[in-house]
Amino acid sequence: MKNLPISLFIVIALLFSCKNNSQNTDKNATIEVVNATDFKAKIDNAKEVQLVDVRTPKEYNTSHLKNAKNINIFDADFLTKMNTLDKSKPVYVYCKSGKRSSNAAKKLKEAGFTKIYDLNGGILAWTKENLETN
Repeated sequence: MKNLPISLFIVIALLFSCKNNSQNTDKNATIEVVNATDFKAKIDNAKEVQLVDVRTPKEYNTSHLKNAKNINIFDADFLTKMNTLDKSKPVYVYCKSGKRSSNAAKKLKEAGFTKIYDLNGGILAWTKENLETN
Protein backbone atom coordinates (compact mmCIF):
# COMPACT_ATOMS: atom_id res chain seq x y z
CA MET A 1 0.00 0.00 0.00
CA LYS A 2 2.89 2.37 0.65
CA ASN A 3 3.98 2.08 -2.95
CA LEU A 4 0.52 2.69 -4.41
CA PRO A 5 0.81 6.52 -4.49
CA ILE A 6 4.28 6.28 -6.02
CA SER A 7 3.07 3.76 -8.60
CA LEU A 8 0.09 5.94 -9.50
CA PHE A 9 2.37 8.95 -9.85
CA ILE A 10 4.69 7.03 -12.21
CA VAL A 11 1.80 5.75 -14.32
CA ILE A 12 0.27 9.24 -14.60
CA ALA A 13 3.65 10.79 -15.40
CA LEU A 14 4.23 8.22 -18.15
CA LEU A 15 0.80 8.83 -19.65
CA PHE A 16 1.34 12.57 -19.83
CA SER A 17 4.88 12.30 -21.13
CA CYS A 18 3.97 10.10 -24.09
CA LYS A 19 3.60 12.05 -27.30
CA ASN A 20 1.95 11.07 -30.53
CA ASN A 21 4.87 10.92 -32.93
CA SER A 22 2.77 9.72 -35.85
CA GLN A 23 2.35 13.24 -37.20
CA ASN A 24 5.13 14.68 -39.29
CA THR A 25 5.00 18.17 -37.86
CA ASP A 26 7.78 20.67 -38.35
CA LYS A 27 8.23 23.05 -35.45
CA ASN A 28 9.69 25.57 -37.91
CA ALA A 29 6.63 25.44 -40.16
CA THR A 30 4.79 28.73 -40.41
CA ILE A 31 1.37 29.96 -41.39
CA GLU A 32 1.30 33.55 -42.57
CA VAL A 33 -2.10 35.21 -42.93
CA VAL A 34 -1.76 37.97 -45.52
CA ASN A 35 -4.09 40.56 -47.04
CA ALA A 36 -5.17 40.36 -50.66
CA THR A 37 -2.60 42.74 -52.14
CA ASP A 38 0.28 41.04 -50.30
CA PHE A 39 -1.05 37.61 -51.28
CA LYS A 40 -1.15 38.68 -54.93
CA ALA A 41 2.39 40.07 -54.72
CA LYS A 42 3.65 36.83 -53.20
CA ILE A 43 2.11 34.62 -55.87
CA ASP A 44 3.20 37.00 -58.64
CA ASN A 45 6.81 36.95 -57.40
CA ALA A 46 7.08 33.24 -56.63
CA LYS A 47 8.99 31.02 -59.05
CA GLU A 48 6.62 28.12 -58.60
CA VAL A 49 3.18 28.66 -57.09
CA GLN A 50 1.18 25.99 -55.33
CA LEU A 51 -2.12 27.89 -55.19
CA VAL A 52 -5.07 26.02 -53.71
CA ASP A 53 -8.73 27.01 -53.54
CA VAL A 54 -10.22 24.95 -50.69
CA ARG A 55 -13.85 25.78 -51.53
CA THR A 56 -16.37 23.44 -53.10
CA PRO A 57 -16.17 22.74 -56.85
CA LYS A 58 -19.39 24.73 -57.35
CA GLU A 59 -17.86 27.80 -55.69
CA TYR A 60 -14.60 27.31 -57.60
CA ASN A 61 -16.43 27.11 -60.94
CA THR A 62 -18.21 30.39 -60.19
CA SER A 63 -14.97 32.32 -59.75
CA HIS A 64 -11.40 31.53 -58.71
CA LEU A 65 -7.87 32.89 -58.78
CA LYS A 66 -5.88 32.27 -61.95
CA ASN A 67 -3.94 28.96 -61.85
CA ALA A 68 -5.59 27.87 -58.60
CA LYS A 69 -6.08 24.17 -58.04
CA ASN A 70 -9.39 23.22 -56.43
CA ILE A 71 -9.00 20.86 -53.47
CA ASN A 72 -12.19 20.91 -51.41
CA ILE A 73 -11.46 20.90 -47.67
CA PHE A 74 -14.73 19.02 -47.09
CA ASP A 75 -13.60 16.05 -49.21
CA ALA A 76 -12.63 12.95 -47.24
CA ASP A 77 -9.40 12.73 -49.24
CA PHE A 78 -8.43 16.39 -48.77
CA LEU A 79 -5.05 15.61 -47.17
CA THR A 80 -4.33 12.85 -49.68
CA LYS A 81 -4.80 15.36 -52.50
CA MET A 82 -2.79 18.03 -50.68
CA ASN A 83 0.04 15.55 -50.17
CA THR A 84 0.57 15.49 -53.94
CA LEU A 85 2.06 18.98 -53.52
CA ASP A 86 5.68 19.63 -52.52
CA LYS A 87 5.75 20.10 -48.73
CA SER A 88 9.09 21.90 -48.85
CA LYS A 89 7.73 24.67 -51.09
CA PRO A 90 5.26 27.39 -50.07
CA VAL A 91 1.58 26.65 -50.51
CA TYR A 92 -0.99 29.43 -50.89
CA VAL A 93 -4.54 28.70 -49.72
CA TYR A 94 -7.79 30.62 -49.88
CA CYS A 95 -11.53 30.13 -49.57
CA LYS A 96 -14.54 32.43 -49.60
CA SER A 97 -13.96 34.43 -46.40
CA GLY A 98 -10.95 32.91 -44.65
CA LYS A 99 -12.41 30.38 -42.22
CA ARG A 100 -11.96 27.24 -44.30
CA SER A 101 -8.51 28.29 -45.49
CA SER A 102 -7.48 28.90 -41.89
CA ASN A 103 -8.57 25.35 -41.02
CA ALA A 104 -6.81 24.03 -44.12
CA ALA A 105 -3.61 25.87 -43.21
CA LYS A 106 -3.60 24.25 -39.76
CA LYS A 107 -4.10 20.80 -41.31
CA LEU A 108 -1.28 21.45 -43.77
CA LYS A 109 1.07 22.50 -41.00
CA GLU A 110 0.23 19.31 -39.09
CA ALA A 111 0.82 17.31 -42.29
CA GLY A 112 4.36 18.68 -42.59
CA PHE A 113 4.05 21.58 -45.02
CA THR A 114 6.75 24.10 -44.13
CA LYS A 115 5.37 27.43 -45.37
CA ILE A 116 1.68 28.22 -45.75
CA TYR A 117 0.22 31.53 -46.88
CA ASP A 118 -3.47 32.04 -46.04
CA LEU A 119 -5.46 34.76 -47.82
CA ASN A 120 -7.05 36.88 -45.09
CA GLY A 121 -10.70 37.45 -45.94
CA GLY A 122 -10.62 34.94 -48.78
CA ILE A 123 -11.78 35.62 -52.31
CA LEU A 124 -14.23 38.19 -50.93
CA ALA A 125 -11.28 40.35 -49.85
CA TRP A 126 -9.56 39.65 -53.18
CA THR A 127 -12.51 40.88 -55.23
CA LYS A 128 -13.03 43.85 -52.90
CA GLU A 129 -9.54 44.99 -53.95
CA ASN A 130 -10.66 44.64 -57.61
CA LEU A 131 -8.09 41.93 -58.24
CA GLU A 132 -8.56 39.61 -61.22
CA THR A 133 -10.38 36.28 -61.00
CA ASN A 134 -11.24 33.63 -63.57
